[in-house]
Amino acid sequence: MNTEKADKNRRRRRAMNWSILFIVLSAMALPMASYLVTGGEDAYAQVANDTNQRANFWRLVREGQAGYSSVTGPEAGVFINNGGQNWRQLRNGLIANYGGWAVLGSLGLIFLFFLLRGRIRIEGEKSGLTVARWNALERLMHWYTATLFVLLTITGLSILFGRAVLIPLMGPQGFAAWANLSINVHNYVGPFFTIGVFAMLLFWVKNNIPNAVDMKWFAAGGGIIGKAHPSAGKANGGEKVWYWIVILVGLVAVCGTGLVLIGWAAQWGFMDSSRATMQWAHQVHAIAAIIWIVVFFGHVYIGTIGTEGALEGMTTGKVSVEWARQHHDLWYEGLESDAEAAEAGADADVAADASTT
Repeated sequence: MNTEKADKNRRRRRAMNWSILFIVLSAMALPMASYLVTGGEDAYAQVANDTNQRANFWRLVREGQAGYSSVTGPEAGVFINNGGQNWRQLRNGLIANYGGWAVLGSLGLIFLFFLLRGRIRIEGEKSGLTVARWNALERLMHWYTATLFVLLTITGLSILFGRAVLIPLMGPQGFAAWANLSINVHNYVGPFFTIGVFAMLLFWVKNNIPNAVDMKWFAAGGGIIGKAHPSAGKANGGEKVWYWIVILVGLVAVCGTGLVLIGWAAQWGFMDSSRATMQWAHQVHAIAAIIWIVVFFGHVYIGTIGTEGALEGMTTGKVSVEWARQHHDLWYEGLESDAEAAEAGADADVAADASTT
């Protein structure tokens, strides 16, 4: 009897203890219920409104947004520039592909033209008489600029087409060494070449002003197509076209963008050296240089194997009288008129001296 009563008391105390514990815990937990509800709503709203933080970061990077960088310089805080990818695709795609075909195609057309037309010979008997065409300073300027042009052409084409053409021949390490040399030569020689082209602008502009005679020269085929020998002054229509390509495409486009690419334009305050500036400058530089090189091949052909007697004018400074009459008759007639005037003046001086004595 006593045992049953003791068990009953223990069960009662145990129930009382659990009841007290439940009441205490409920008193502590119930006030927190409102926080759970509002916190859940806030968390849900945050998840609904926020996007992926990593995606946001890379979106800003792709957009070219600048961040903090301890490195100084234009756009140093820009991690990724999509313009660089666009430039690379254009450089390695459109420019390299079409530029390569343009260079090879021009050489092929020149060779085909030589097979069909042959060399333009000097007509008639050669008397051995010559006339001065280019003085020593003009020849020095020409060969100085031409030598640097060839050097820049070799290094420039190596940089542009080296990955596709030279790596299979030289290997990666060999091309890496050659490319490094080419870049340095290209950058250091370029400004000296610009001086030569600018000198050509000053020295020869007076002989290369277009006129009506040039239109007739082109209409007659320039003495290259067909057998006619149209009239021309010291510079014919074709030479004037080449001259203005040298000035406009060469001096303005190629040399101008070259000074931008090596950083001189930024140092002189003409423009900045941002990536966008360098990208468009490189594109203009490459396209204009390819155009210049293609036309240069034609200039070299006509001035050497294409026309008999033309090269001597730039090596010795003199051309045969027959060559002058055939290709630059108006210029030669002017020389004869000047010579006759000088001779008449000398005769008059002699007669005057004789009369006084």
